[in-house]
Amino acid sequence: MRRLMLLRHAKTEHDAPSGRDQDRRLDHRGHGDATEIGRWIARHPPFPDTVLVSHAIRAHQTWEVAWEAMKDLVPKPVVELMPELYGADAAELLQIIRHASEADPRRLLLVGHNPGMHELALALTGGGDAAGRKALADNLPTSGLAILDFAIDDWEDVAFRRGKLVSFVSPKLLKHASDE
Repeated sequence: MRRLMLLRHAKTEHDAPSGRDQDRRLDHRGHGDATEIGRWIARHPPFPDTVLVSHAIRAHQTWEVAWEAMKDLVPKPVVELMPELYGADAAELLQIIRHASEADPRRLLLVGHNPGMHELALALTGGGDAAGRKALADNLPTSGLAILDFAIDDWEDVAFRRGKLVSFVSPKLLKHASDE
C-alpha cells in the first residue's frame, strides 16, 4: 500500500516585488490556511515519509508553515525542493511520483501548483470518498489537500484511475464542517 498526498500551495500575494511568478509569497490568509492544513495533517495519520516541494517561494512557504504547525506531533520527513514541480502537468507529475520508487517512501506528499495538481488528483482517482470526489471535481483550491491510497508495492505502479480518494480537505471545507 502506498499513500499519496497532494497539497496545493496556500493563498498568495497577487504580484511579487520582483515581478517573477516563482517569487510570489504567501499572504496573511495563506499563512493561516497553511497552518490549519498542517494541524489537520498532524491529527490524521499516517504522515508523509517524504515531501517533494516546488521551488517556488509560495510552495516552499506553504510547506514550512504547515510543518511548523505539525512538527511536534509528526516524525520529520525527508524534504526535497524540486524545480520540476513548478508548472508540471499531470503526466509530468505522475513521472515524478514514479521516480519516488528510488527512495521508496510508503507515504509521499507533493506541494505544488494548479492546474497540474488538480488534474493529477482527478486523473488518479478511481474511487473512494464520494463527497470528497464531488468537492474535488470542482477545484483543488489553495491549501487544498487530496489524499489517495494505492494498492501497490512500488511507486512505479501508480497509474491513472487506480487511486482511492481517502480524503479531500481545504480550509473552506474544514471551516464549513466546524460551523455545522
